[in-house]
Amino acid sequence: MLNLTKMRSLLDARQPNHALPQGCYTDPEVFAFDLAAIHERNWILAGFEVELPEPGCTLALPIGRSSVLIVRDRTGGLRGFHNTCRHRGAQLCVAGHGQRSWIICPYHQWTYDLDGRLANAPRMPETFDRTLHGLRPVPVEAVAGSIYVCLSDDPPAFDSFRDQLAPLLAPHNLANAKLAFESTLVERANWKLVMENARECYHCVVRHPELSVTFPVKGRRSVQFADVERFDGFRARMGKVGLKVGPVEGEWWQAMRFPVNDGAITLSMDGKPACTKLMCDAAQGDIGTLRWSLEPHSFAHATCDAVFMFSAMPTGPEETIVTGKWLVHKDAVEGVDYDVERLAALWTTTNLQDLDLCENNQRGVNSLGYVPGPYCEEAEPLVMRFTDWYCAEARAYLERATRDHADLDRAGGDARPAQARPRLTAVAAGGAGGS
Repeated sequence: MLNLTKMRSLLDARQPNHALPQGCYTDPEVFAFDLAAIHERNWILAGFEVELPEPGCTLALPIGRSSVLIVRDRTGGLRGFHNTCRHRGAQLCVAGHGQRSWIICPYHQWTYDLDGRLANAPRMPETFDRTLHGLRPVPVEAVAGSIYVCLSDDPPAFDSFRDQLAPLLAPHNLANAKLAFESTLVERANWKLVMENARECYHCVVRHPELSVTFPVKGRRSVQFADVERFDGFRARMGKVGLKVGPVEGEWWQAMRFPVNDGAITLSMDGKPACTKLMCDAAQGDIGTLRWSLEPHSFAHATCDAVFMFSAMPTGPEETIVTGKWLVHKDAVEGVDYDVERLAALWTTTNLQDLDLCENNQRGVNSLGYVPGPYCEEAEPLVMRFTDWYCAEARAYLERATRDHADLDRAGGDARPAQARPRLTAVAAGGAGGS
């Protein structure tokens, strides 16, 4: 439970274009608020359709305190459900991939069809109505082979994101890819510190020498690189081979294609393709990288030879799980067309370096000496965008909570279902202020 006044005070204390107040990175109440206001209300990049190649394939994904189950149903469609049995709430499937003909609760063997209908509930009376106890659905969407879920019954509008990302991502042929490698890191840092780090390259020249070989780490703004003339030439060259560049963006997402460094073809340790069976062979693979990102948790890069996905999920006030996924062409043969260690080397090295940076950042933020400092407007525009988005989302949630509690007070009760009520305690209404 969170005192509304505390959260408002933290938001009011934030200076424009500055890092957040200490409590936003350390307070257990703020962590609980973030799960309810941010992660349970926004779209999450869950993975890719090729991770569920046929009916009966499942992908279970933790999101904060909840878990989502994505299922390829018997008709080949994608469905999303809360990964919770409708009997006594046991988790149905462990995190990760699975293959099953039925979804069977490991506790009391309640059995669900792949469309979520309750098919069998052992020893329940004849009067028991199975139709009232199917799995609770979760919104799920797909864009050019990538999968998104949202825990909210009223998710943010999705159509613009789909319509603008699909033309950029489609040429990378994700329908004919496979998951080649997946990694998990536990970072002892607040999720917002992890994401701020992931939204800038201010630190890259010194702290990511390997990434700097191929990645344009000296970009001055989110859509402009140090060598503007080279970027304009890249845009013209991509137009000739039919690849869109962007940038395109919405409130909670961004996407654009941009060139890698001179002498490089892709994002790898040496700039050469890490998989010889290309996913996109336009311009002989010299197509730079398509980067797309979602608030609050992810970014991904699609190059000629692979797709890399980064996801940061909060598990505690000072703990975040970072997941990496690598896709290659489905016909690529491990040991012939690619080597997993070489494929994953660049982003694994970068993620481990960032783990050290984020944990060190958390130790400093925990100090009595921490005072939020200003962002670098030249090098950290996406960090400012992220924290501004976070503050706006937090304020919008607080306003809804205040309004709902006021309605409750006037009505003298709450007739809404429990899941529809904000998980907050209204101690004082306070003023909304501006972030």
